[in-house]
Amino acid sequence: MIDLSRKDEFAVLTFNRPDVLNALSFAQLERLDRALGDVEASDARCLILTGAGDRAFCAGADVSELAGRSLAEELDGTRLGQRIVGRLETLRQPSIALVHGHALGGGCELALASTFRIATPRARFGLPEVKLGLVPGYGGTQRLARLIGSSAALEIMMSGRSVEADEALRIGLVNRLATSDDPLEEAMAFGRTFTRWSLQALRLIRDAVRVGAALPLHEALEVEAQLSALSYRTQDGREGLDAFLAKRAPRFEDR
Repeated sequence: MIDLSRKDEFAVLTFNRPDVLNALSFAQLERLDRALGDVEASDARCLILTGAGDRAFCAGADVSELAGRSLAEELDGTRLGQRIVGRLETLRQPSIALVHGHALGGGCELALASTFRIATPRARFGLPEVKLGLVPGYGGTQRLARLIGSSAALEIMMSGRSVEADEALRIGLVNRLATSDDPLEEAMAFGRTFTRWSLQALRLIRDAVRVGAALPLHEALEVEAQLSALSYRTQDGREGLDAFLAKRAPRFEDR
């Protein structure tokens, strides 16, 4: 199951199959797709993803579903996973993966597609598909390399090893460690450093970084210029300038 709840301005999505380490079956992927649609349509200002139980955020694909498929089925399944994981990256709201326990395979790929990652000391990240003679297929080879560099990413993927929380923080795989007895409250406190700002501006900033990362600098700067100019034309952009000139707090819209 996937549970979707609300806590203040945050939507909280919980992978809830603790008996199988919150593994992602294809049915779970479809539920995730619907849940992301519900979040996008809501007035939540940030999405937090987490896993039920104390052993895993999400331990990746349900391996029992992967054997015996045709080549077309394998390709279709991979593209389905890429599309749904990619939807998290382009969601209207910023997202935070709150990782406690294992984030492996598809679970790690979901964390990588989130805007930010917060880990508890028990968190473990990995793309261990090589141990099955396989290649990560839900965006892991590309997003991990973009996040921590190709050499470090290759070493992790080609060895199949897990990265513990302290190392994940050191290499930039996570943004910070949650060390209190209430990691969700820590994640919400982190989220509140940006949830009061314009969702339109937050999304345009994310788009500039995401799109520009794959382009030569001169092309990326043109993307930045266009998105910056667009921000002046948004309702929130006009409100921000008006509020500054009037010496009052801005009143940004939810959408």
